[in-house]
Amino acid sequence: MTVIATPLSAFNREGLFLGHLRQVSETISQIFKQPSISIDLRLSDTLNNHPFYREMTRQFHRNATRRHAKLPLIRQFEFGVAVSLLKSAPPPYSTRLGSPAKRNLKKALRLGYRFERIDYNQHRDEITAIHRSSKIRQGRAMPEHFFTARAPAIIDPPSTKTTHDYPYFGIFKEGTLVAYASCLIAGELCSIETIYGHDAHQADGVIPLLLVSMADHLVEHHPQVAYYVYDTYFGASETMRRFKRKFLFHPHRVTWQCAD
Repeated sequence: MTVIATPLSAFNREGLFLGHLRQVSETISQIFKQPSISIDLRLSDTLNNHPFYREMTRQFHRNATRRHAKLPLIRQFEFGVAVSLLKSAPPPYSTRLGSPAKRNLKKALRLGYRFERIDYNQHRDEITAIHRSSKIRQGRAMPEHFFTARAPAIIDPPSTKTTHDYPYFGIFKEGTLVAYASCLIAGELCSIETIYGHDAHQADGVIPLLLVSMADHLVEHHPQVAYYVYDTYFGASETMRRFKRKFLFHPHRVTWQCAD
């Protein structure tokens, strides 16, 4: 059987064009309306900690403030940073979420998932399984090494201060790790560096539970963190933008402070 594709009518083409135009217009409006904030990485607080954390903080600042590869007039991590303001309302963070996000949490908790900080190296096989559970995430192919090698070990030294750290967190189901994330904590910042969930458990709300549990953990254990960052906003798909908004991550213009 031969299927012949029907070309779009002029009406449909115009509708698609207008829809795209509206999206572009909304993005431009959001860019001009985004609030400006200053985030202090508190480099001086890395003194008397392991040198790893001083260099890690400096490296983040260098990456965030270098010229953008495609837009050299701006900094790499300046406009459209997806930020949740942890201190804009009383904790816990989870109480500030809307109904759709709270339903995700209730589902995961009802199904028996639990959150904790993890020792990454003790869960490398489970992390490898998480990586290999899907070849495509958010429309992008996962790195080839996910499927050819075991998740590598890390050698991060333990931090001696709450102001700077690089913790890993996980979601468990019946003792098995099914989602994990790593975070850079540097002064007022907590930046989500990696976050993955096992594809077989995504519909149960494991990533929402992980995001919210990490935020509440920050409030309790890292009280100096004021800004919870989840990459950028405008570079994400509309689906991902909606997801970030649901969990209180909104676009901001950021000035980074990293002075001793």
